Amino acid sequence: MKTIKILGTGCPNCNTTELLVQKVIDALKSDAVIEKVDDIQEIMMYDIMSTPAIVIDEKVVIKGRVPSEKEVRELLQTACCNEDDSSCCEETDSSCCNEDDSSCCDDGGTFISI
Repeated sequence: MKTIKILGTGCPNCNTTELLVQKVIDALKSDAVIEKVDDIQEIMMYDIMSTPAIVIDEKVVIKGRVPSEKEVRELLQTACCNEDDSSCCEETDSSCCNEDDSSCCDDGGTFISI
């Protein structure tokens, strides 16, 4: 399960980013968990100088702007379909990979349409 942190103090752009990420998670039918981080000291631990920011599994992927829906979708699919996560190639429904992303199943796995 992926953990997605939205770093921000509650400004409109931070709230928009959180809603956008939730929309993409819902569309992908992902089991990812969103955590809202609004404590400035904790945000600074990620070396973030401007918000909003998105952290996926402790890796900062966006900072200082609201991403597009397409960008969030690509980030979540990439984060899901990495070498350490072969779940997209299992014989079960996948919430993150699709036939357009051949990098997911380079090991000969089978794509499952969503």
